Amino acid sequence: MTKPDLKKTNPTVQDVARAAKVSSATVSRALSMPDRVSVETRKKVALAIEQTGYVLNHAARNLRRRDTGAIVALVPDIGNSHFSNILQGIETVCAEKGLKVLIADTRKPSMSRSNLSDFFSRNNCDGIVIMDGHFSIAGIRAANPKLPPIVTAGEWSDDPAVPIAVVDNLLGAELAVSHLLELGHKKIGHVTGLLTHKPGCDRFDGFKATLTGAGLDPAANWVFEGDYTLEVGTLAATAWLALEDKPTAVFCASDRTAFGFISALSAAGVRVPEDVSVVGYDDIDIAAHFVPPLTTVHQPRRAIGERAAKLLLTLLQGGRPDEGSALLEPWLEVRKSSVEIG
Repeated sequence: MTKPDLKKTNPTVQDVARAAKVSSATVSRALSMPDRVSVETRKKVALAIEQTGYVLNHAARNLRRRDTGAIVALVPDIGNSHFSNILQGIETVCAEKGLKVLIADTRKPSMSRSNLSDFFSRNNCDGIVIMDGHFSIAGIRAANPKLPPIVTAGEWSDDPAVPIAVVDNLLGAELAVSHLLELGHKKIGHVTGLLTHKPGCDRFDGFKATLTGAGLDPAANWVFEGDYTLEVGTLAATAWLALEDKPTAVFCASDRTAFGFISALSAAGVRVPEDVSVVGYDDIDIAAHFVPPLTTVHQPRRAIGERAAKLLLTLLQGGRPDEGSALLEPWLEVRKSSVEIG
């Protein structure tokens, strides 16, 4: 006895479900989230699709689900290679899934908060990756409960429901300060990042904890509050030059701050590392080519972007927000801006 021909004009998901003897919802899951369906069920659905001649209409599905096929990346400074490297990781993963990445530079004068609010809409994007630590995601969600899925890349969130892909800043600071301690430095200063910003606070806390662990009093060591910029590095150098009892080594919370610090010292006739050792944080592209080449904490930026994109894809496929925030490990790149104390 031959099998009946189940094929008909414009077969539907319901036809596939009847042929596979499963629910329509199970067919939908097998097509859109195969990892959430058993191998046996996937085989039954695949056979039923072949028997019925069903063809998945992506355009119609997107209209029903109101998908846009795009995600938005909110970046505080597109010209900063730190963020462009993270974007490369995001775009690599999204391209594999056929998703476009729309980029908004949140610090442009034209990008007002009201303009930015347009991005927080399911009509404009399927999901959002935030790289700007100045956003209160909890506040945004309170104002607009129907937000698309959100993850952060390289930043923490004040909303515990938002998955994060971020480097372990406490560990990074420990690596930087431990390196200076191993070189014999005991008077170690710190130019901080933003202390209203969790990465900046973590780097400062890591600085203090490592000194304490070495039996040194963090309060007795020079600290200059900053914001990751070149300008703050210049100001910190002016303050360092005015000290009677100068630190022999300085840990800067960003490479850009370290560049400003070293350049201003050089203009004043102070040599790095002969007169003071300097360690940065980020390992941006120019760090290895600066004069002197900068010892710095490397953030795996592309990996941060890739992990953030994968977290967002999990949410878009129906996964739970608590299924995998990622804390990535940094490492220290030792170059010529730090030497053993004489």
